[in-house]
Amino acid sequence: MITCTFENGSQNSMRHATVGCIVVKNGEILLAKRAQGLLEAGKWCFVGGYVDRDETTEEAGIRETMEESGWVIRDLMLLRVNDNPNRPHEDRQNIDFIYMAEAVEKTGEKDWESDEVRWFNLNALPPSDEIAFDHEESINLYKKYLNEPFAIPKIGRL
Repeated sequence: MITCTFENGSQNSMRHATVGCIVVKNGEILLAKRAQGLLEAGKWCFVGGYVDRDETTEEAGIRETMEESGWVIRDLMLLRVNDNPNRPHEDRQNIDFIYMAEAVEKTGEKDWESDEVRWFNLNALPPSDEIAFDHEESINLYKKYLNEPFAIPKIGRL
């Protein structure tokens, strides 16, 4: 949680904005295994992280994907905004912007936040108990979108 001081001097805890990317290549999705010392260590998750000041969520998705996996991505489309304050295994009440994105090329290396980065076929994903946070919920929504596309909102700079 972020501590915010208001104009009248009072303080309150505020929620973080984060981004996660379902990176797709040849029908597979990219997942990262969270490093030791992190919340949900050893479990698979989307690449993503916190949105920096003066950055759109889309820009954060591009940056975080490069930092955590070394992959350049394009054609980001917002799948959902997960604003559930009671997300499982998530202690900061992050508001997560989940994007779908196309992998272009690998030009870098993963950073310290990921022990491993791997491509998974949608029919051969890790078991539910090995997927971090509530990311399996968004994977299932992505599968639903592939079978029956629904309207995707535009977000960010126009």
